[in-house]
Amino acid sequence: MSGRVAGVERIAVLRANAIGDFLLAVPALEALKAAYPDAGLTLLGLPWHAGFLAGRPGPVDEVIALPPVTGVSTAEDGHAAPDGLYEELRGRAFDLAVQIHGGGRYSNPFVRRLGARTTAGLRTPDAEELDRWLPYTDHHHETLRFLQVAALVGAGAGRLEPRVAVTARDREELAAALGEPPAGLVAVHPGARDPRRRWPARRFAEVADRLGRPVVVTGSAAERELVAEVVAAMRRPATAVAGTLGLGGLAALYERCDLVVGNDTGPRHLAAAVGTPTVAVYWCANLITFGPLSRTWHRPLISWTTTCPACGADGVDPRGERCPHDLPWVSDVPVGSVLEQAEDLLAMKGRDRHGC
Repeated sequence: MSGRVAGVERIAVLRANAIGDFLLAVPALEALKAAYPDAGLTLLGLPWHAGFLAGRPGPVDEVIALPPVTGVSTAEDGHAAPDGLYEELRGRAFDLAVQIHGGGRYSNPFVRRLGARTTAGLRTPDAEELDRWLPYTDHHHETLRFLQVAALVGAGAGRLEPRVAVTARDREELAAALGEPPAGLVAVHPGARDPRRRWPARRFAEVADRLGRPVVVTGSAAERELVAEVVAAMRRPATAVAGTLGLGGLAALYERCDLVVGNDTGPRHLAAAVGTPTVAVYWCANLITFGPLSRTWHRPLISWTTTCPACGADGVDPRGERCPHDLPWVSDVPVGSVLEQAEDLLAMKGRDRHGC
């Protein structure tokens, strides 16, 4: 069953995870808002969503920051929904609840308990059914997967690549922290939550040096040592920005860059969403699910490593057990390939700026 749901005034969408995960869902959120323009769209997310999206133009009208609930808003075991949560959410009288938060083992029962007239989302074979659902399949790009869920309730695809507005507040945060960024700035982001996705720091340093541009090296507070390692390995001066900016300030910084070079990580998605060209190192299986959908301004460099460099464990089977080693799996991507794509994008950016 598909097609628009009649009489929808309030929509809840469950997507309670990190910045990259949210940005991959933005095209589906935009599609839902376009299909139901008079309905209020509530994102069931995390506290960071509430802070980042407050006052920011976009499809989300309201954020409800969920407390820790195992499989829904945290991966940690032992967090049951607190007393009164479902009653509070049912009090919102949602007409439509959409689950774009995974295969549904935990999230589908959560969504069903919201009491919405119609539920829609994804489902693995071991998950509860929703009123309208699609099978959750492996090796499927997340943005396209979520747009297919939106189509279950009559929402047609619009933009495929997410965009995020940069606000005056973001630019003020950047100015207060770093002042006026120099022209021609390139950002390097060497971190990634999964250590296996991290290209070696010295290679980022070599690329940054050979580009001959002003360079800022970005990272979270937890990545200060990694950021410092890249800066120390460079022959040219660079500015370290680790844990200095919130997501809004980071968006404003990337907006001022001519290019962002990094790994497969949320900040790469953020840079692309504010309109900045990106070059990123991807492990092959992750590229299928999380990579950029276009290649004009976004260039992934692909590692074809399929087994652990330490023990040979298979990494391609999505249901396989993860080995304990955290060595990089992407070291086979050469500096020359990253540099070639970076220089090409910078040349294109220069021609575009001058109308050539």
